[in-house]
Order: sequence, then structure tokens, then C-alpha cells
Amino acid sequence: MEILVVDGQGGRIGQQLARGITTRHPKLRVFAVGTNSLATAAMLKGGAAQGATGENALMVACRRADVILGPLGIVIADALLGEISPAMAAAVGQSPAKKILIPMNQCDNIVAGVAELPVGKLLDNALDELDKLLEA
Repeated sequence: MEILVVDGQGGRIGQQLARGITTRHPKLRVFAVGTNSLATAAMLKGGAAQGATGENALMVACRRADVILGPLGIVIADALLGEISPAMAAAVGQSPAKKILIPMNQCDNIVAGVAELPVGKLLDNALDELDKLLEA
């Protein structure tokens, strides 16, 4: 199973996701794509087996992934302070992969009706959803 973690900016969300996935499921290979090299490096430090950076890498990885995890902004053009291009958002959104999106109320994108939770709890919830997918 191909698990893709996508993040931008400093990559801290992606790093924590990669660490959580590899801790809970050591046999899974996590592939990381960052919108910039700093984000990719952070996810590799978090335990991702492979990493790549940029728009084309994300477009290719989305075609191969079974599950995509990342902040909600990865499906919104110009999110993450402009790091998500329209093509990147479309690639994630159109991917046949299951998507586990973390509702980060940042960068002018607010998800109404979602409880304000600490980032750690949001990440735990995302990992719990991955567990459910893997059990199915």
C-alpha cells in the first residue's frame, strides 16, 4: 500500500504524520512530497522512506498513492501561503486515493463546524482514520 504524506512550509505536520504512521505501522512505506525542500527534509526526518519536492513530484505521487494524508490546504489552490498551485490541488483532489485531510484553520481557510482541537489531537484523529482504512 502506498501512503503519501504531503506538506508545505516547514513540514512539521507532515513530519509528525510520517512519524506517527511509521510508529503505528512499521511495515508501511511512507512517501513524502513537500512543496519545498525544507518540508520534504522534515518529513524524511520523521521517518518517510522516500521524499520528493515540487509540483511534478506531487502529481506523479498522487497517481500512485492509495492513501494521501496532509493538511486540508493541499486540496485548495493557493493555500499554504501560495505553495499549493492549482495543478497540485487538482492532482490531490482528482487522485483515486483515499484522502485524510487535517482541518487546519489557517491561511484564510476556515472549516465551519469542526471543533478547535490541539494539533496533536488532530494528528491522532488522522492516524486513527488511517488505522480504520487499513483494517477494512
